[in-house]
Formats: sequence, C-alpha cells, structure tokens
Amino acid sequence: MSRPCLPGSTPSRRTRLSAQGAQPGSFISWSDTMQRGDKMRELSGTTADTGSGSGSGSDELVFFVNGKKIVERNADPEMTLLVYLRRKLGLTGTKLGCAEGGCGACTVMLSRYQPHTQQLLHYAVNACLAPVCSLHLVAVTTVEGIGSVARKLHPVQERIAKAHGSQCGFCTPGIVMSMYALLRNNPTPKMADVEEAFHGNLCRCTGYRPILEGYKTFTVEGGCCGGRGRENGCCMANGNGAEKSSEEHSDEAKSLFNAADFEPLDPTQEVIFPPELMSLTKGQGPGSLCFRGDRAVWLQPDSLDDFLRLKWEHPDARVVVGNTEVGIEVKFKNMVYPVILAPAFIPELNRVTRTQDGVVFGAACTLSHMGAVLKKAVKTLPPHQAEVFLAVLEQLRWFAGLQIRNVAAVGGNVMTASPISDLNPVFMAAGCKLTLMDKDGSRVVRMDDSFFTGYRKTILRPQEILLSIEIPYSKKTQFVSAFKQSPRREDDISIVTAAMSVTFIPGTDVVEDLRMSYGGMAATTVLAKKTANRLLGRRWGEELLQEACSSLAEEMTLDPSAPGGMVTYRRTLTLSLFYKFYLTVLQKLREQGVNVEEVASDCLSAAEIYHPVTPSSVQIYQAVPEGRSQDDTVGRPMMHLSALQQATGEAVYCDDVPLYENELYLALVTSSKAHAYIRSIDTSAAESMPGVVCCVFADDIPGSNSTGPIEYDETVLADRQVTCVGHIIGAVVADTQLHAQRAVKAVRIEYEELQPIVTIQEAIAAQSFYQPIRTIQNGNLEAGFQQAHHILEGEMHMGGQEHFYLETNVTLAVPRGEDGEMELFVSTQSASKTQSLVAKALGVPANRVVVRVKRMGGGFGGKESRTTLLSTVVAVAANKLKRPVRCMLDRDEDMLITGGRHPFYGKYKVGFLNSGKVVALDVSYYSNTGNSKDLSLSVLERALFHMENTYSVANVRGRGYLCRTNLPSNTAFRGFGGPQGMMIAESWITDVAQSLGRPAEEVRRLNLYVEGESTPFNQILEQFTVDRCWDECLSRSGYRERRAAIELYNRQNRWTKRGLAIIPTKFGISFTATFLNQAGALVHIYTDGSVLLTHGGTEMGQGLHTKMVQVASRVLGIPCSKIHISETSTNTVPNTSPTAASASSDLNGAAIQNACQILVKRLEPYKTKNPKGSWEDWVKAAYFDRVNLSANGFYKTPDLGYDFDTNSGRAFNYFTYGVACSEVEIDCLTGAHKNLSTTIVMDVGHSLNPAIDIGQVEGAFMQGLGLFTLEELHYSPRGVLLTRGPGSYKIPAFGDIPNQLTVSLLRDAPHDKAIFASKAVGEPPLFLAASVFYAIKDAIAAARAESGISGPFRLDSPASAERIRNACSDRFTKLCPPAEPGTFTPWSVQV
Repeated sequence: MSRPCLPGSTPSRRTRLSAQGAQPGSFISWSDTMQRGDKMRELSGTTADTGSGSGSGSDELVFFVNGKKIVERNADPEMTLLVYLRRKLGLTGTKLGCAEGGCGACTVMLSRYQPHTQQLLHYAVNACLAPVCSLHLVAVTTVEGIGSVARKLHPVQERIAKAHGSQCGFCTPGIVMSMYALLRNNPTPKMADVEEAFHGNLCRCTGYRPILEGYKTFTVEGGCCGGRGRENGCCMANGNGAEKSSEEHSDEAKSLFNAADFEPLDPTQEVIFPPELMSLTKGQGPGSLCFRGDRAVWLQPDSLDDFLRLKWEHPDARVVVGNTEVGIEVKFKNMVYPVILAPAFIPELNRVTRTQDGVVFGAACTLSHMGAVLKKAVKTLPPHQAEVFLAVLEQLRWFAGLQIRNVAAVGGNVMTASPISDLNPVFMAAGCKLTLMDKDGSRVVRMDDSFFTGYRKTILRPQEILLSIEIPYSKKTQFVSAFKQSPRREDDISIVTAAMSVTFIPGTDVVEDLRMSYGGMAATTVLAKKTANRLLGRRWGEELLQEACSSLAEEMTLDPSAPGGMVTYRRTLTLSLFYKFYLTVLQKLREQGVNVEEVASDCLSAAEIYHPVTPSSVQIYQAVPEGRSQDDTVGRPMMHLSALQQATGEAVYCDDVPLYENELYLALVTSSKAHAYIRSIDTSAAESMPGVVCCVFADDIPGSNSTGPIEYDETVLADRQVTCVGHIIGAVVADTQLHAQRAVKAVRIEYEELQPIVTIQEAIAAQSFYQPIRTIQNGNLEAGFQQAHHILEGEMHMGGQEHFYLETNVTLAVPRGEDGEMELFVSTQSASKTQSLVAKALGVPANRVVVRVKRMGGGFGGKESRTTLLSTVVAVAANKLKRPVRCMLDRDEDMLITGGRHPFYGKYKVGFLNSGKVVALDVSYYSNTGNSKDLSLSVLERALFHMENTYSVANVRGRGYLCRTNLPSNTAFRGFGGPQGMMIAESWITDVAQSLGRPAEEVRRLNLYVEGESTPFNQILEQFTVDRCWDECLSRSGYRERRAAIELYNRQNRWTKRGLAIIPTKFGISFTATFLNQAGALVHIYTDGSVLLTHGGTEMGQGLHTKMVQVASRVLGIPCSKIHISETSTNTVPNTSPTAASASSDLNGAAIQNACQILVKRLEPYKTKNPKGSWEDWVKAAYFDRVNLSANGFYKTPDLGYDFDTNSGRAFNYFTYGVACSEVEIDCLTGAHKNLSTTIVMDVGHSLNPAIDIGQVEGAFMQGLGLFTLEELHYSPRGVLLTRGPGSYKIPAFGDIPNQLTVSLLRDAPHDKAIFASKAVGEPPLFLAASVFYAIKDAIAAARAESGISGPFRLDSPASAERIRNACSDRFTKLCPPAEPGTFTPWSVQV
C-alpha cells in the first residue's frame, strides 16, 4: 500500500481540525453537480458529513454521475450509493424502498470500461446496497440522467407512462432503469429478457400487466405492426385479440394506448461513456485504494499478493465484492466491520479458465458472469458433460433479482455458508473443488459435508481466502438435477433447496455413486449420506424409491421448533424432490437405451422443469360515443397526470423535499416486548454519540399524550407500559439519519414482562374482546335450520396482510417560529386527521397546523390512520427543538410498527336443501384487532355487511368480535373487512357444493341475489348486475370448455392438477360512518384563464387528481391542459374525510362539479354577450366586471344512515359488482402453483377513465392474489413480527400475473348515484382474486380424490405452497407426520 491507512494511524488533533475547517475543496468538487436547492444550504449541510475529518489519510474516490465527474475526498466505507445520490448530490429520482435489495426502487445503471476485453460493461444494481467506495472509476447513470420532462423524455420513460404502467410512481424509476440497462446491452431484446430484467423489481399498484405491455413494444415480439396486421389482427388490439364472442359491439374498445405515437428507440442517441473516465481507466487502472470512515476502513488491493498480505494482517476483516450480504448484516444485524477488504478487481479472482475436468471460476466472478459463461459452455459441450452446468443454471434462474446477480460473487455465496443457499447444494452434490490460499501457499479442498463446520462457518482459517471454484463436467452415466422451493418463484429465499447427482455403472441401471445435498434442513447444507450409502449397488426402480423415501424420512429430520417453521412441509419436500429426481433419471436412462421401467404417462408432468410463459392480456371497455368533443376527456383512457414526472424521477415525494438549512433527523425508539411495564430508560450512551441532539419521551409532549383516530385509546409515546412489539416509546434526534439510527440502538430499556395475548384463539380463551359485539340478524334462524335438508359446520382462518406501499411512512415537520404554527409534509391519506392529532399533541388549536400532501407512493388504507403514529412524534420533536425534523421509516420499522389487514377467524353453521339452496346461516367473525381499536369496529361492521357476499339467504345471523391482543394495532386495508367477510361466505358455499357433490358454480348461480331482493341489513338491491357480469364472465372465459379440458387433464396427470373457480362480488360504497360522506372543493380561475383546482382527496397513485381534472374540464368546458392540481392541504379545503372507502371520486367529483357549476353560472352573462369569444375572453370580461372567479363546492351523499340496533336505514349509497373466473395448476409434490388464466368482468358504471379503472381492477386483483395465495406474516409466540421486509415477506412479482388476463368493464351499465354515472372502483375488485384461491382448492380436491379422500375440507388463507402441499395427502405426507401440538414451541403462530 502506498501509505499506512489503518485504524490507529489517526492524524493529530491539530490536523484533524484543519481538515474540517480549512479545506473547502473537500466539498466544492461535487457541489457543482447539485441540481437544486440553496447552494449555501448544501455546503453547510456537508460539513456534517465530511467534517469528522476522518478522511485524512484517505485516497480520492473518482467516479461519474450522469456524465459529471465527482471527486470525493472523504468517502465513507459505510455509505451507500443511494444515500450519496439523494443526500449529497440532491438526485432524488432514485428511491429507497427496502434497503435490502429486494424491491428494485433504487435501481441505477453502472458502466465500467474493461481494459482486458476493451469493452464497456453496463449493468443494473441496487443503489441501496452498493457502497460508494466500490465505485472508483465507474460511471453511474440514474433516472434523471436519461431524460426529463423539461428536456426530452427517453423512450423507456415515455412508454411506461403512456402505457399506464405508473400509478403511485414510487417504483417507476427503478423499473425504468432496469429496462434501460437491458436496452443498453441489447437494443432488441426478447420478451423473456424483459421478464428476467424485472426479477428484482416490485410494484404494488399496477398489477404489472401495463408495464410489460408498454415495454413489449421494444421487443422482437412487440413493436407496432405498422397496420400490416399480425396473425391475430393488428398489434393495437393488445395481445391475442380475444376470440370474437357473439356479443362483440361496434363501440367495444380494446386498446388503452396507441404504440404508433411512441418515440422510436435510437441506440445511437444514448448517453456516452465519459471519455475522461475511459482514459483514466486505460491509464491507471484502479490501483490500491484506501478509504477511511468513522468506524471502518475500506482497503482495495490491486494484486493478489497485496490481498493475501492484508488478509494475513487483518484475519477478521470482511471481504466484500457485491455487499449483498455484508450490507444487510451492517444494516439489520448491527454488525460493525472495522476493516473491509474489497478484492473485486484482482485479475486472478475474476479469471475464468477451462481445465480438462471442468471450468474454474475466480471467487470474485459475479453470478451473472458465471451464468453467461455456463450458458455458452452448454451450447458447445456434448450434452452428457453439461449436467452440472445445467443444474447450476437452473438455480441461477431463480436466484435473487438481476440487480443482485450482477454484483454478488460466487465466492461470497460459498463463504456466506447460508443454510438455505441455492447454489451450495449443487456445488456439494457435484463435488466441486475449491482452491484456498494464504500468503504461505494454497490448498485444494473438495466441497463435501465437512466443508461447512457449523451455522455460517467453513473450514477456512481466518487468514485464508477462497481463490476459485471448479465446477466439473459430468460423466457419461451421471445425471444431476437441482431443485428450489420457495414461497414465490422469482427473487425469493428458498424454503428447501436440493441437488442430486447419481452415476450408474455404464450400460446398466445400477447405482455406482449417489449424492443428495439439501439446504434448509439443518444449520448447514447437508448430504444425505446414510440414504445414499444404502442405495449404492441397487437398481434404479420402484424398490429403490420406497427404500430411499423411508430412509430419507428418518435421516432428514427437523426439530418441530426449527427456525423458519413449516417443519412437516420441509420434511415432505425432501421426499417429494427425490421422487422428481427419480422420475427424471428414469426418463434419461430410457433415452440412453438402458432397460428400466417406463415412467407412467400420468407421472410425466411431475418431472417437468418450469418454464415461464409470456403473459397475454385483453382489456375491453365501452368507447365514448362518436361525435363527442375531443376536449371532453370523460370516458377516455387518459394517462395519469403525473406519470411522465414519475417516470423521470422529477415527481416530488415527501422525502424528496430538499433539506432545510438546520434540519435534523429523527429515529424511533420502540418496544422489544409485546406486553410489559417499562422499569427504566437509560439514554446516556445514546446522547454521547456523534451528531445526537436530544432524546424525546412522553414528558416532552406539550399538549395531550392521548391519541387515536376515533377513540383516544392510544398514546403518542408510551407511558410506563408497552402493549406490543414496536410500540413507540421515544425518539432520538440527530444531525443525520445514520447518527440517529445508531444512537437508537444504544438506548437501554429495562422491562418487567407481562403475559402477552397474541393470537385470536388466545383472545377467545381469555375472553379478551373490545366492546361492542356487533350483530346483524334477519329472518328466523331456527325455522331456517328446521327447513334445511342438511346442516354443516365449518371454520376458516384468514391471515393478515402488510400494505407494502413502496414509499414507507414519512413526515417532515417545519416549525414556523411564531404562535405555535407548524407546517407538515406528510405521506398520508388523512390530512385533516393528521392536523387535528398533531394540534392535540402540541396543545395548539388546529388553525396553527398546516398539513400538505403532494402525493403518496402508495397507501392502500395503510396511510389512513396509522401515519399519525409518526407525524405526532416528529411534530413534538420539531416543536421541542424549534428546528425542522424529518423521519422516513425504514421498511423493517414500518412493517413492525404500523399494523396491517386484520387476520380473521370465521366459524359458520349453514343449512341447505338438496338442490344446494342455502336457507339458513349462522356465522361468527373474530378479528385480531391488536393493542388499540383504531378503525377496527368499522372494519368488522363492513365484514358483517358483506357476510353473504352476493348470495340470498333468507334466515341469517352474523356476529362480530374484536379480539384485543398484544400486536401492533391492525388498520384499514383496501377492502376494509369486506374481503374477510366474503371469503368466509365463499368457504361455506364451497362446502355446500362439495358435500352435495355438485359443481360449485351451479350452487353459486342458484343462490345469487336477483334485482329487488333485500340484504340482511334490509337494503334493497337496485340496478343489480351480478347476473349479467356472471353470464359475460362464463362466456368470455369459455368456462364450459375449460371445465371439460380440466377434467381430462386431471385424469391424465397424477402429480399436477388443475382447478377452476368463478366467484362473484358485491361491494357497498360509502363510509359506514355517515358523517364522513362529505367533501369540499376550491376552484380558482386566474385572469390568464388557467384554473387551479383543490379538493379534499389525496393522490396515492389511484388517479384521483386525473379524474378530478377530467370532471372539472367537462363542467367548465375547457381542455384539461388549462387545469392544474398542485397538492392537498388543510388550509385550502378544511375538515376533509380520509381518501378511503373507494368513494373519493364520487365525493370530491361531486364537490368539484358543484364549484365549477357556480363559476359557469357566473360566466354565463359574458358568454351570452360574446358567444364567439374564447374562454380567456369571458374570464377577462368577468374579472374587469369585478366578478368573483373563485368558488368553493361541497357535496354530501344523500339519505345515508344505518342503525345496528334497529337493522334499518341505508348503509350504502350503491354497490359495485364484479365476477372473476380463474384457472390454476398446482404441483401436488411441492405445493407450487401457476396462475393459468383469469377473466374479470367488472361493473363500474360509465367509467370516468377506462385506463385508470382497468388499472385499479388489475392492481386490486394482484393485491388480492397476494392476500389469498402468497403473503404471510409470521409472528413468534411472544408476539414478535418475524417477516420484516421483502426478503421474508413476499408480495406478488411480475411472474405471478395470470398467463392470460382478460378485464372487461361491463357495457351499458345503468347507474345514477355518482358523478357522471361512474362507480367506485378502488376496493371492489380485490376480492375477485378469491377465484384463484378457490381454483386452487378445486385442484387440491382433485388431488385428494386420487388418495380416496372426498367431501369438504378446511383450507386456510393464504393458500401458500406449504398449505397446498400438506392438503394433497399422499404416500409421501404419510411418512412425515406432524409433531403433536403442545409438545413443542413453534417458530411462528397463526395470529
């Protein structure tokens, strides 16, 4: 190394001060790249970052961002690229979604010049994990660098926006950059490349379809056909131009955008690689580098000898290449690594060489590079030599996302020694050779069961490094397979991984060698040696299979309390996966001409390898009538108003507001116990840490510490007692986020623990309920049950759901310096509630607090009431310090603290006739409410209002109980209790059909309501369209043909089964709390004719502002381009209801209509005087005549008001209806399922904007798909949330959308209850995803029939792979019986 630069060699006190004060150059070099905000403010802000003087003795870090050179003299080894971009360079287009590389919101493109190949390498990475120190001589391209609305859009930005692929827009920059990086490497990709590029990106709003559709236009399959037509008609008829049905209409539109309008992609116009960087790279190469921070030193050796010497001197140093593991340990496991070695550029570690035995990869080769090399090798090698390579490639296909594979090194994967590694089982089964080295020499070890010595430990000595790994060619008689089973197929951590290799004596089926390696079955990757040894010398047949299974069941045991849970499932998987291997090998032996038994034709599908299908889709809506003015956009598919800004990163979210001069950052101190008294709090260590300004606790609250959205049954900060893990006790305020978060970890709290109540069952046992207990009853229950031919009882549990809005909760509070005034920028659906609760906590009247909401990066109900948890604390801190304070929760904090959808448990007793007609129903709902009431009573009431779904039941009683538990309070979530109520209803209707042995759709159709019937809460159903939706859904989905095809398929396949279900829904529209059904609007017309529109609703991606502009445009008779909505604020429209209950378009639209009509009336005389004049002429004339050009509008929904005591009054203004039909295929051996097709018919009246409404239908459907099939929150028996990020909590990804998706908006739907005959659309479609759940249940029933089991069975939601597999009872499940409940403490409990 050029000079000493290790901890200990700090400069003297004097030089340290001068480094801080006298070298303005330390931040001048990057300040010119600042893009906005006050120069001085930025400079004063940086002294905090660079002022520790730790940089002395550091090298200069040189890299480029969007073509501009950055010279950083104080690079901090612990700083990520994301923080650097957002905080130091003010480039806020790149977003923070999870900080663990699991959501892709922070994706940027890195480019580097490779001197040895003389080529440029472009690749997408997660900026949240990339250490800024790793970027020496790298060019970074962010979303701002490729195009902007102000300058010129890049086609990648334009197409996602115009194809309606950006709703809340928070994930959009990351998706744009993933696509951009793909196109830089391959300007004409295949659709499969696009899908692979998005493996590491999540979106919670759109349902993914429009993103794929917009980007399909870049691919060889997509693009405009130029009017020449394709085999299935013009490319404009989106996808596979659905089979023409008899009911085609001339006004049926199928295209939501016109690809012919898109700017063409011109690869020659891309941002060039900085020439200066090219010459720097050629001239000097990286060289040895050293960067020093407060707590860590980053050493980047440039030669192998250097590296080995440093590892000898610092045996405990962590070696970092991609930082995909260490980054997570530092962030989430509080690890501190004083010395970091970064050998990514050492030639020997990146070398790939072929030997006679296989291919040797240097340990720093990235997984992407390894994949590319192996793919090439497979093409050139004789097939029998490529077995191991194919197994590695199979695992790489589903290994994390592309952004991770692009940087993660193969050596890191081996050395991390994760027990659930995807690749280590393959390396172990193949017996890969590892070359280890230290400064005294090298040794070669084979990767077998002695390599891993314990949990995350290997046989390497501390000073040794892994130099390379050799992946061998396979032999002629060797067969290798690899398997991975995870909750979600793409970018997911595995439950069990396995790799198996068998070698036969040539020409026979006699086993010569067998290795079976499993991950996820112990603390290390293990070999099933006993079983393998037993099978040596045996013939590959049924007898061997029997023996292998019983032996594996004995050998691969798991403690019933094992971390990760799912013990029975994991044990069953070891057998199921071996069986798949057994079948695969049988087929391959036959292909080689060895005489073995033939695989039965009904077992073939069990051995198939999954290959994704590019999804196709159709959207159908009613076009506006001919001859309507182009300026009237109501009913047209208009793009979301801020979609273009969202696609360029220019859209400002709460945390993108530039830093204030003296702003501070807050981090929360939360409880680690579910139920306890606080004995003491020690903050001394925290307060002495760098950058800390103060701590905030309950005593600092000037006003009231009691808070809550309806009842004040919560505290702003915990006082003496905590009632859940994540209960906010206090906060630490510091100069930066990093300092605040570090200090929080130093706060010491002593508790006296109390017994927590965690699950619904525990609450029932302890009778721990909130009052009141709600009941809705109608008809005569006793008489109904007497009339019934059959009575059955059942129960079902439905898990909760995390909102997973991509933008976590965030608040910025700015004290205004006089009269107790404060301004808050908050990501919330309830500006007014935030205002009143902040005022209450500060002890000031509400008129001193202004809350401003520009937009949210998703809400879904999660920002309706729980945002005030954070806002009140931040406001209290800002008030105490009289300085601006900001806090954006990290994903793990947000998931821990804010609660989600209520888990429900339903018990029912149902009476029915032989025909299947239901005549009596008694149902009880128990909801896991958590530690406060929040909105839970309203959620439970809505569940009761939807307890019969769309089925007419004459005699009915529903009861609802609120379970008081020690979990974070559960809250509003899209559907608000409706989906839980209807899910239980579909469970009993399915049971009725199964017990009678009748087709489920027949029983459903028989029980459907008809127009004019009345609900259990005595509301007459008018303009009832479920029957029309049902019939259209049957015909569009080809239900009869599908059913016949499925029955044939299920007869021909033993281990894969298909299922089909058609599910209706009706969803009541209105707040059930009558007073909330009101809205206000304020409309200003300025003298130049432009219009400023303000209303009480907030924008969270649902397109509300866009629809409101369309409404105003129609009423005022002017084009949308003249109308602007800036934000929602409490000082323009007061006392607003939360943007929730799907009713915001109805309420705010009517208020805007009211205000605009007043203005039109005021302008009328000037129009009459000057009929040929323009809008601007009339406005000017009115102004000069001193007419008020500002109006406020108001609306309240008429005749609402239901009374539970008398079961009378109208609960809802109207209902939104829909029907969905879905087909799935399940793998009975692993529980994995494929969504084959879904057809949705939705009655949304006359759509205000079909593009937005179809987007809402698809987005809600995908969110429901997550709720019912994927998303599982795991809590420990002590009430600790175990799933706190995208790594462990799986929302649907691109690959989860049905292969065929048809969405049709019902035509000619009569409706007179809402603005311009439209209907609410936000929540109603979510429940339609239950069609997937019940299709899965249908498929499981077919699998159970194979084992001779029939009749109703319980399947709880979500229908995870584990539940599906365990419900398909067969010979393998019998070998792995579950442990007796009560004999062990489970890892997680069903709450």
